[in-house]
Amino acid sequence: MAENESVPLTLFTYTSSYTNISNNGSDVIVTESTEFLPLSERPETYFVPILFFIIFVVGTLGNGTLVWIFMKHRTMRNVPNTYILSLAIADLLVIISSVPFTAIIYILDHWPWGEAMCRISETAKDISVGVSIFTLIALSGDRFFAIVDPLKKFHTSSGGRKATRITLCIALSIWALAILCASPAAIGSHIKDLYDPDTKFNFSVCYPFPEYWLNGNYPQTMVLSKFLVLYVIPLIIIAIFYMSMANHLIISTKNVPGEAQGTQRQIRARKKVAITVLIFVLAFAICFLPFHVYLLFFYFYPNFNEMYNSFWNYFRILSFCLCYLHSCANPLALYWVSGTFRKHFNRYLLCIKGKRTRCNTCQGQHATSLSQTSTKRQQSMSCSKAKNISIKRRVRTIDNNQETSISLLGNGNEQACTKM
Repeated sequence: MAENESVPLTLFTYTSSYTNISNNGSDVIVTESTEFLPLSERPETYFVPILFFIIFVVGTLGNGTLVWIFMKHRTMRNVPNTYILSLAIADLLVIISSVPFTAIIYILDHWPWGEAMCRISETAKDISVGVSIFTLIALSGDRFFAIVDPLKKFHTSSGGRKATRITLCIALSIWALAILCASPAAIGSHIKDLYDPDTKFNFSVCYPFPEYWLNGNYPQTMVLSKFLVLYVIPLIIIAIFYMSMANHLIISTKNVPGEAQGTQRQIRARKKVAITVLIFVLAFAICFLPFHVYLLFFYFYPNFNEMYNSFWNYFRILSFCLCYLHSCANPLALYWVSGTFRKHFNRYLLCIKGKRTRCNTCQGQHATSLSQTSTKRQQSMSCSKAKNISIKRRVRTIDNNQETSISLLGNGNEQACTKM
């Protein structure tokens, strides 16, 4: 690396205000661009650790509850929820392996955890970001086919072993791809020792970019690659999915003005899930946009060191906090938009159960109802042994006039045929 070349640190690793770092030969020194503020006089020394504590508690409880709900309730194990489980695990990864250690930096003003924890922290953050955005692509594609081709969704991914295998394969592939994208951080992250001649202060930082890779151009290459691969391109793909869904819904509404009530309920349910996924995508886009803007400006604007001031310092801190805030955004979004998840969250986190009316009259009526139900159930079971019962219902697609007759037989088998 050339002498006096600027080596800017990412917002994930260093918190000292108003400081630039340059490499002069073999020694790394700190040159002051504006007045240095001691830790006790910086607002971020107090509010950032408090915010990180809230993120840690909310994120751990929220994402942990999502995992528990998925494991506890078999009815919640469908395709969208499997991807949501993957998002929750990725968020837990970065919350547990990075949030507590990074919060301490704002109190100590240096990285005290050593090189091994530096690599683990940087790798976990890159894996979490990769899993999040790639899973959002998979969720958007799943919602696209659910709305555009509902019959295919009914036969292949509404449940069943085939859908489970396909979904698990996609989820595992997403994790493998995210780990591959995070491998440069696992290999190249290291501890950089710095010295401030004005304050006579030695300190260490966790730096994710090797200084001599690609003739010193590695940081710029990596920042631009992450911006494209982990932000711009995925959001373009997701936007294409959602514009196609919107176009399909508009055309199908014009072509088929009347729909069966059951089909309309299915369409509303699918649209609600699509809106939930869209909220996830917007949360990701908003939380990571300031981060990418700061890094691009920092690494590609030639005179950034001269113009770095209090605005950019607080913008850096804001973008830094938003990245971690995203790790607890998905459980909050689910609680807001999903009545099913809200019920389970209330049950496990707030210990709130459904209201029950308890009185002698009601209990007597309830017992009578249970007795009648039991008698009817026994009669139904005896009848099903004598012969198969065929129950038929019709489903009309929203984009053409096909009718599908689905027969549920008494032996548990299912038959379907389509009429033009």
